[in-house]
Amino acid sequence: MTQISDLERRADRAAAAGDLATARRALEEAVAGGQAGLELWAKLSALRRAQGDLQGAVAAIERGLALSPLDFSSLLARAMLLEKLGDKRSGEAFSRAIAQLPAGGEVPHHMAAAVEHAKRRAADHRAAQEKRLLDALPAGLDERHRSRLARFASNSAHRTRHFHQEPTTFHFPGLPEIEFHDPDQFPGLAEIERETDAIRAEYEALLKVKTAELVPYTQYPDHVPLAQWRELNNNPDWTAIHLLQNGKQVEANAGQCPKTMELLAKLPQPDIPGAAPNAMFSLLAPRTRIPSHTGVANVRLVAHLPLIVPPGCGFRVGESIREWRVGEAFVFDDTIEHEAWNDSDDLRVVLIFDLWAPALDEADREGIARVIGAAGVSFKGA
Repeated sequence: MTQISDLERRADRAAAAGDLATARRALEEAVAGGQAGLELWAKLSALRRAQGDLQGAVAAIERGLALSPLDFSSLLARAMLLEKLGDKRSGEAFSRAIAQLPAGGEVPHHMAAAVEHAKRRAADHRAAQEKRLLDALPAGLDERHRSRLARFASNSAHRTRHFHQEPTTFHFPGLPEIEFHDPDQFPGLAEIERETDAIRAEYEALLKVKTAELVPYTQYPDHVPLAQWRELNNNPDWTAIHLLQNGKQVEANAGQCPKTMELLAKLPQPDIPGAAPNAMFSLLAPRTRIPSHTGVANVRLVAHLPLIVPPGCGFRVGESIREWRVGEAFVFDDTIEHEAWNDSDDLRVVLIFDLWAPALDEADREGIARVIGAAGVSFKGA
């Protein structure tokens, strides 16, 4: 070890004096004993590159990576060398490097330009790979199969990723992790879409009733440590008119919406004392964003029926982004990270209600209702 240190110091002095040949010979001798670490191999790689020996530089940095395969600086150096050589492996090398970018993306200032370049090259590589995989799909696919296979290709190219369920409280094992579910799985959903105008009319009439209860969507005590809701907690920018709340009908509101309540009664909503069913009109003010979050339990899904949607509104679940379209309901898993925004100058209004996850049978549902009822934890909408 002492000999290696002496050789490294000799190399550093020679390099500082501009004598790259002597510096390289010292480092070559230092690594010859087979005890060199990552830092020494990285120095040798840099010296070889400075002398124009790019192949030798790649060989050295790869020896270092053999010792520490996830070292970001070495991965980035290898990618830059392969790019300079015109090696077709450089795109994949940039992708591997960016995958190990330190959390938060913070890097030394002198590396900033190289990192930005690496991000662009990695993105280009993944886009090209995704296109190649998409081009391999068979022709004539229906929309359902093409959408799923396109996401499979995108995930495989690492342009997108699979988001997992992350319920804050209740996780039932074995349920499929699907961002947006097929609406045809839910009896009664098509009928509620057909009655969009009637539901919107009841909402608008309800707003004129003095006894109607319009409340902030999130209402946590100030001492509860929920940082994601800090800006919107008890904030009138995101409000709700509850029709069903934690298994009980809110008479002041529901009584004014008989058609809506009739339609909701036909849906496969959870029946859990103190928790479900839930249904509400959700009002999102102009220029308001609901931050990324996850729901309480993966046993229920959440449905949105858009009623008033100005341009500039959007919704993301995992990797999937959708626009609300008036009268077109969708069903999603709210235990997968999701967010919403209204970038317009007008109000956005959506009818929200919960539904049983269709993979659950009657025995599952009865057991779930008993467990959640015993836990005494209410559901929150999304």
